[in-house]
Amino acid sequence: MTSLDQLTPQLKRLRLSGILDTLEVRTQQAIAEQWSYGEFLTRLIQDEVERRSQKQLDLRIRRGNLNTTKTLESFDFAFNPSISRPQLFDLATCEYLRQRRNVLVCGQTGVGKSHLAQALAHEAARKGFDVVFTTAHQMLVHIHAGRADGTDERRLASYLRPHLLVIDDFGLKPLPPSGPGDLYDVINERYEKSSIILTSNRAPDEWPELFGDPLLASAGLDRLADRAIVLLITGRSYRLARRSTGKEATLFEHD
Repeated sequence: MTSLDQLTPQLKRLRLSGILDTLEVRTQQAIAEQWSYGEFLTRLIQDEVERRSQKQLDLRIRRGNLNTTKTLESFDFAFNPSISRPQLFDLATCEYLRQRRNVLVCGQTGVGKSHLAQALAHEAARKGFDVVFTTAHQMLVHIHAGRADGTDERRLASYLRPHLLVIDDFGLKPLPPSGPGDLYDVINERYEKSSIILTSNRAPDEWPELFGDPLLASAGLDRLADRAIVLLITGRSYRLARRSTGKEATLFEHD
């Protein structure tokens, strides 16, 4: 039995089996470069830390329902010059999350709102924050459906737990009958505790009428907008531009 055969079960017992992925390469590198024992061990531990960090990031992205192609790196800033690159990269630092502030992204259909919201969620996940991405319609239907089997409170809680909740396409579809109350609960329970990024193709002054209940609208939107960072995106639609030029859909599938 080789020393590696003896080491393998011990590493697995310690939940360090990931070290085996780079052990042979690091061993050969250590011999070639004449590393000290301490340097060799340091490199192996660094490999394991990086492996675990990447695994945790992949899990946050998967649980958050994020599209892996919608990042700041893949966003075409040149198409709509009105979008402030410095402001977006400032948001990418996630200081608004640490301050528990919301971000409201408004603009016509096709200018890149959903892509930017996803990109900011990616940046949050990279920095260790838990995120959830959903559309307003999906979230409210999901919560309402839980009333049939008594799971509505648990479903509501799933939107309260993450550090960042992205609610996409607010106002695109009418709110379901229980929607105003459920949306208020989400906003109210997260208020001053964690952040929301909300995108909408409706102007903020149109939002109260979407609730259908003036009291809920006033209370909910007041909390949502308190200390919020507002991004107003103008310019051309990516999808309309593709149609006019006859181009196929690409990775830049902006919403």
